[in-house]
Amino acid sequence: LVFSRWPLKMNTDKPLAIGGERKSGQEIRTENVLAALSVANVVKSSLGPVGLDKMMVDEVGDVTVTNDGATILKMLDVEHPAAKMLVELADLQDQEVGDGTTSVVIIASELLRVADELVRNKIHPTSVISGFRLAQKEAVKYIQDNLIIPLEDLGRDGVLNVARTSMSSKIIGTDSDLFAKMVVDSLQAVKRTNSKGETTYPVKAVHILKAHGGSAKESRLINGYALNCTVASQQMPKRVAGAKIACLDFNLMKTKMKLGVQVLVDNPEKLDAIRQRELDITKERIEKIIKAGANVILTTQGIDDLCLKYFVEAGAMAVRRVTKEDMKRIAKATGATMALTLSNMEGDETFESSMLGYAEEVVQERICDDELIVIYKPKVKGSASVILRGANDFMLDEMERSMHDALCVVKRVLESKVLVPGGGAVEAALSIYLESFAMTLGSREQLAIAEFANALLVIPKTLSVNAAQDATELVARLRAVHNAAQHQADKAAMKWYGLDLISGAVRDNKAAGVVEPAMSKIKQIKLATEAAITILRIDDFIKINPEQKGDEHSYHDAMAAGELDG
Repeated sequence: LVFSRWPLKMNTDKPLAIGGERKSGQEIRTENVLAALSVANVVKSSLGPVGLDKMMVDEVGDVTVTNDGATILKMLDVEHPAAKMLVELADLQDQEVGDGTTSVVIIASELLRVADELVRNKIHPTSVISGFRLAQKEAVKYIQDNLIIPLEDLGRDGVLNVARTSMSSKIIGTDSDLFAKMVVDSLQAVKRTNSKGETTYPVKAVHILKAHGGSAKESRLINGYALNCTVASQQMPKRVAGAKIACLDFNLMKTKMKLGVQVLVDNPEKLDAIRQRELDITKERIEKIIKAGANVILTTQGIDDLCLKYFVEAGAMAVRRVTKEDMKRIAKATGATMALTLSNMEGDETFESSMLGYAEEVVQERICDDELIVIYKPKVKGSASVILRGANDFMLDEMERSMHDALCVVKRVLESKVLVPGGGAVEAALSIYLESFAMTLGSREQLAIAEFANALLVIPKTLSVNAAQDATELVARLRAVHNAAQHQADKAAMKWYGLDLISGAVRDNKAAGVVEPAMSKIKQIKLATEAAITILRIDDFIKINPEQKGDEHSYHDAMAAGELDG
């Protein structure tokens, strides 16, 4: 056997044959960090009780004035993939907790900034990532062991203070006492207990209506479901006690033959009989609904004048053009079944009394400047409606977003029953603890954990800057207080200390009522760390160019180029 020995040589000079561009190593890492920082800088100035608002104008020209981090980022047209991750991060925090969207983006971007510096100083990204993971785990454990305030210690005042803290940075912050009470009362009204004995507070069960005119102080809470509709005819009763409610999702108008149906009639009297039958079909439907005992009829579609006459004669209240979303909520609250048709399995038309919903009273009231229909004390589930008053659409939309955030935060507190102090207290305490913890490690992760501790201080720093205070001095005082709290047993009560941004001092935020849900802080740290790690793991970026379509060479182009000259 003869072996021929060929030299094995790899061709490393030839570039990667892809139709696109490729960036790798430090270049792409720095680009990703810059993209994340530019997104965080957009929302940075809106953090805290004295944060400023942003005016966003979309491509259609619609204006949104908001302070909510998730809303701002959702409206940005972000193209960079790493920056998109931060936008999704804010959206995730909004879904999970409902508040803290600005903080989570700022923390994530700051973690990326310090991680990039570590990598530049020849520390491998893997060491930084494992350090961040360890720091996050320790931070969450420290919050749960040392910084938690049980809700029982504060009672109803604690829940009100959570709502006030959430609203402090929003447009309704000046009237936070009124709105905090409204939020807590509305959630207590929709409280539900399932078969396992677990208590839930569904935010969607609180119906928010917006009405122009009047000041924010004229907003009010109604212990019932408010509908932005009026009775279909002025001759109908405006108040029905012991209401039996029929929820319909079909037209109550004169029946017409379907398009394309032809009827050949040889006798004019039969034509009149057809017309009479068309009238009778709707009349029979209405009689079936009223015979079942219904005295309040709600439909998502129309009721014509002829059909209104039958309801007026029966002394029933009929409401038309109710939105489907409202109808579903009313059906759920009153125990009604939404009827899409009256046809049964045999093909006959029937309406059973079991499909009716029940409420103590249905009233048409003049609330604010509008006539509204209010369903009081529905039988199956409690409901609450908040009517917001404001000067214009921008203000009302922002008030609604603020109310939604406050409702989500209060729901989390009522369900989890644990709070933490606000005003940068948690971040300062974690910064001191993690610095001490880093010193106990003799591995490369020590540097990453120390930088993680430093990065958390971005929250108290940003709060101070937005409040026009001296950030360096305030954060130094806050760190000194927390250092004493953690290392001197007689000063342990100082762990509740945070920033007072109005007077530019350090104070006991537990006593001052500046509290947040513990879940919000824990989720912020977890989500921000995960997002930072995801972006930090990227060390190669390949972008494929879109496929080029062949240039269409026209006859005129060929003539101009002289290609047709023989």
